[in-house]
Amino acid sequence: MTGGNDDMRRLAVELETCPQELRQGLAEIQEERRERFAPGKGAVPVRLIHEKGMARGLSVTWREGTAEVRYAAASDAFRALGRLLGEADKAGEDFSESARFDMLGVMADVSRNGVLTPDAVKALLRRCALMGINTFMLYTEDTYEVPGEPFFGYLRGRYTQDELHDLDGYGAALGIEMVPCIQTLAHLEQILQWPAYADYRDVDGVILAEEERTYKLVEKMIAAATAPFRSRRIHLGMDEAHGVGTGRYRQRHGEKRPFDVLNSHLERVRAICRTGRLEPMIWSDMYFRLGSKRGDYYDLEAKVPPEVIASIPKDVALVYWDYYHCEAEFYAQMIERHRALGSEPIMAGGVWTWDHLWAALPFSLSTTDACMTACKQTGLRQAFVTLWGDDGMECDMFSALPGIQFFAEHGYADDVAPVLLRCNFRGSCEADFDDWFRGSELDSVPCLLDHARSHTNVSKWLLWQDPILGMLDPEVEGFRRMKAHYGELADALTAASQKDRASQRLEFPAQVARVLSLRVDLRRDLVAAYRAGDKQRIRGLLDWELRDLQRETHELWQRHRRMWLATYKPFGLEVIEQRYGGLIARLQSLSDRLKSYLEGEVQTIPEFDVELLKIWEGSPGNLPGLSYARAATPSCIK
Repeated sequence: MTGGNDDMRRLAVELETCPQELRQGLAEIQEERRERFAPGKGAVPVRLIHEKGMARGLSVTWREGTAEVRYAAASDAFRALGRLLGEADKAGEDFSESARFDMLGVMADVSRNGVLTPDAVKALLRRCALMGINTFMLYTEDTYEVPGEPFFGYLRGRYTQDELHDLDGYGAALGIEMVPCIQTLAHLEQILQWPAYADYRDVDGVILAEEERTYKLVEKMIAAATAPFRSRRIHLGMDEAHGVGTGRYRQRHGEKRPFDVLNSHLERVRAICRTGRLEPMIWSDMYFRLGSKRGDYYDLEAKVPPEVIASIPKDVALVYWDYYHCEAEFYAQMIERHRALGSEPIMAGGVWTWDHLWAALPFSLSTTDACMTACKQTGLRQAFVTLWGDDGMECDMFSALPGIQFFAEHGYADDVAPVLLRCNFRGSCEADFDDWFRGSELDSVPCLLDHARSHTNVSKWLLWQDPILGMLDPEVEGFRRMKAHYGELADALTAASQKDRASQRLEFPAQVARVLSLRVDLRRDLVAAYRAGDKQRIRGLLDWELRDLQRETHELWQRHRRMWLATYKPFGLEVIEQRYGGLIARLQSLSDRLKSYLEGEVQTIPEFDVELLKIWEGSPGNLPGLSYARAATPSCIK
C-alpha cells in the first residue's frame, strides 16, 4: 500500500456509545488525525463495546456497514482501531484476535543523551496504543528529577515530576501503563562522575553497596521515580554491575563473593520497595554472568549456586534481556533457566536503535521473531521490547516503529502475517512499512551474506571515520557497489519521504546515504591518483567530489539537528554536533592539504603514503559494529 491517505478508510466513532475509559485517548488520536476521523459521507461508523468477562483480545463484526468492536481491555480497543485505520476498503470482513501476553510493552532509553521530549513520547504512545501496546517505560538513569539532588540529570534534560505525571495520565488514557524504570546499582556513571557523589562510588558506574548513606539516596531515588506514576511496578535495573564489590567496597568491607554483595544489596532495595508497596523487577544478567566462568550472560554452562538461588527474593521479577539470538530454541532454554531461579521471568527483546543512524530492522525482526515465538511456546505472558541509545543516540527513535509493530503482531497472533503487518503499520503510523524498512539499507549493504543476521553499523563508521586517514577503508575493500548502493538508496528514500507527512522522517537517512555515496570511495580514489602522480585527477576530485561532500555533510548536520530538536530535548545535541564539527573540520583540512600539494607548497601527503591494514577479520560476508570513538581515530589518546 503506497501513496497518501486518499485511499484510506475514514472512521466515525459513535461518541454517544463510546465507553468513558476510551474517550480521552480517542480524542488525542483524533486530534492528530482529523482527516481520518472526519464524519460525513464515506466515513465508516464504529461502535466500541466493552465486553465484560471477555478474555483479553478483540473482535470486529460488521453490521449493516457499521464496525462493532468488542474488546476486553482498553489496549485491545485501540489496537482494533489501528487495524480498521489500516484497511482501505469501506467494509471489510469480521475478525478477532486473542492477546497472547498480559504485558506487551516498550522501553525507550532516555539516558544516553537523547531525552525524548514529552510531545515525542506522546506521539510514540499514540502509535503504540494503535498497535495494542499496554505498557511503556522511560529508562531513566539520572534523567528524572530527584528533590534535593540537583546533580541528577544536571544539564542533561531531566524530566520534571510534572512532565512525568502528565505522561502517566496520557498513557493511561490510551490504555498504557507507564512504569518507572531506573538504576539502583550500576549504570550510574552520570551521577557518580560528580564530586558530590564521590563517596557513593564502588567502581566506575557502580554504587557502593552496604552503606547506609547509599540506601538513603536510593530511597530518595525510588520515591522520586515512582511519585508521578499510578503504577505500583518499578524496574530497578541492576544489570552489568561489572566489578561490584571490588573497588571501594572491598576497601571498606573486605573480600566478599559478588553473588552475596548483589543479593545483600537487592534485599535492602527490595525492603524500600516493600515499604512503598511496590512490585520491583530487575535485569537478570548478573546472576548468570557471576555463574559463568567467562562472565558471559548467555553461557548455557553457567551455574548459579543453590544457596544463591534460595536467597533471590521471589517477589522480585527477573527480566531476561536478549537482543542477539535468531533461534527460538536458545530463548526457550534461557527462559527455563530463569524459571529454575524460582520465579516467572519477564522477557525483554530489542529493536536495534543503538549504535545506528537508523534502526537495524532486518536483524531486529529476526531476533524478535525467535524471541516471541519462544515466549509463546514456553507460555511466558510478559514481554517488552527495548529501544536503547548507546553511543549518543544518533538514531531517530521513531525508526524503530516497524520493529515495534512486528513485536505487537506477535502479541496477538501465533505467527506474523506479512500483509497484515504492513496494513496495521499503515493504520498505526500512517506510513509505508517497506519505505521505513528500506532505511535500514544504510547498514544492509550488498556485501553482507545475510542481512537478517547482521547488526553491523557500517554506515555509522563510514560516516565518522577520519577522511584523511581512512582507517576503515580496508574493511570494505573490493566492495565497489557501495557507492552505487548509497546513491540509489538516497534517491529512493528521498522519493519516499515525499509521500506523506509521517514519512518526512526519511529525509534524515536519505541524507546520510547521500553523504556516504560521495565519501565511500573518495579517499581511495585520491590515494590512487596521488600515488600515480596524477594531479589533474586530484584536482577533479577536489573541485567536484570533495566540494560536494563538504556541502552535503553540512546539510546532513543541519538535518540531523532538525530531527534531534523535533524528537529530543536540546541537551545531548552538543555530543552529536561536536562529532559533526570534527568531521567538517577534517574535510576542510583535507581540502587545504590537497591544495597545498597541488600548488607545490608540500611535496607529500604522509597519510596517503601509509599502507592501510584490515583490522577486523570477522566472519565472511559480515562487517563489524563500531563506536564513534573507535571509528573516528586510530588513537586511543583522546
